[in-house]
Amino acid sequence: MTEAEEIIRVAAKGDGVTASGRHVAFAAPGDVIQSDGSVQPGPQRATPPCRHFGRCGGCQLQHLDEAALAAFVRDRAVFAARSQRLEPEVLADPHLSPPRSRRRTTLHAANQDGRVVVGFRELASHRIVDMRECHVLRPELFALVEPLRRMLASQRGRWGVDIDLTLADQGVDCGLRNFSMDGLAATEAALAFANDNGLARLTVDMGYGSEAVFEPEPVTITLGGTPVPLPVGSFLQATADGEQALVAAAREWLGPATMLADLFSGLGTFAFALGGRVAAYEAARDAHLACRLAASRSGGPVEAHHRDLFRNPLQADELSRFDGVVLDPPRAGAREQVARIAESAVPRVVYISCNPASWAKDARTLVDAGFHLAELRPVGQFRWSTHVELASLFVR
Repeated sequence: MTEAEEIIRVAAKGDGVTASGRHVAFAAPGDVIQSDGSVQPGPQRATPPCRHFGRCGGCQLQHLDEAALAAFVRDRAVFAARSQRLEPEVLADPHLSPPRSRRRTTLHAANQDGRVVVGFRELASHRIVDMRECHVLRPELFALVEPLRRMLASQRGRWGVDIDLTLADQGVDCGLRNFSMDGLAATEAALAFANDNGLARLTVDMGYGSEAVFEPEPVTITLGGTPVPLPVGSFLQATADGEQALVAAAREWLGPATMLADLFSGLGTFAFALGGRVAAYEAARDAHLACRLAASRSGGPVEAHHRDLFRNPLQADELSRFDGVVLDPPRAGAREQVARIAESAVPRVVYISCNPASWAKDARTLVDAGFHLAELRPVGQFRWSTHVELASLFVR
C-alpha cells in the first residue's frame, strides 16, 4: 500500500508534486495524499471561487491560496533561471494581477448537444464549458457572453465560432471567426448585437480575413498616455495591471538612458512609456504602422522602424549607439537578436518575457558575454493560470 505523502510544490502544468515525484492534479502545497488516494487539505488550499473550476481550461490554480499562487509564479521564473545556472542579484516579490482584470481573451461557441454554448474549452478537450460566471475576465467582456448566445442562436447546422474580445479605449472590440453572416437577416442581427451592446468594433471573418462591419469611430488603445490605433488581432498585454508592472520595471531600470531601442515593439507598449528618444522596431506591418501614426500625431520622441528582427536582427554596431535596450519577443525568444546584443556595447538590457524557458536560454547568452542578471521580477498576469511572465534587467 502506498504511504501517505505531502505535496511540496506545484509543477509547471499545475499538478501538485510530492517529494517522491508523484504528480496529483489539483493538489496544493501542504496537502497530504493518503494511501487510498484521497486528499487531506493543507493550509495553502483555497476554495475555488468559480463553479466551473476543474472543468474549464481557463484556470488551473484556483485551489491555491494567494501565498501559494505567488510562490508558483516566483518559482517558475527562478527555476528557469537556475536551469541555466543563473541567480539574480535581486529577486522581486511576484506581481499578481487581480481577479476580473483580463482585458483580452478568446472564447469559443458552438451548437453543442442541441444548444448554443459560449466559453473556454474544457481541460484537455475540445468541448466547451458553457460559461455562467468568470472570475478572470473584465466585467465588460463577460457581459457579452449572454448576448452572444442569443445572437449566435440563428446559426444553422453544425458550427463553431471563435470569439476574440479586447477592451479598447472606446469599449469592447469583438471579432467573430468562422461566423456565417450570409443574408440580410444575419447581417442585421450581427449589427443589432454590436449596436445594442455598445461595441467599439465588430469584425467578422468568414474565411477570407477579418472585415469590420461596425466601427462608429476609429478604435484605439492608450499606451504610455498616447492613443494608438488598434489593428484587428493586435497583441496587447493581458491586463492593464500587468502592463503597468512591466512598464514600471522598464522605466525604473532605463530611467537615466537618453537613447533607447525597443525591440519587438508591437504597438509601442514600452516605447511610448519610456523617457528619452526611442527607436521602436517591429515586424508586423499593421502594428508598426499604428505605432508610427501614433508617434507622428503625438509629436513625441518615438521613431518607428519596420524590421523583422528574426530574419534581420539589429547588428552589434547598430545596437552600440543605444544607452539601453528593451525587448519583449514572442514565446520562442530572440536567439539571433540576443546574440547580436551580446556582441554589442549596450550597457543595459531589459528583457520582458512570456516564456521563462526561452528567456533562460537567451539570458545565458547575455551572461556569457559579460552581462550579469541584476534583477528578476516575476509577473502573473494570467491569474490562476500556469502562464507566467517576467521582467529582467541585465547590466554589463
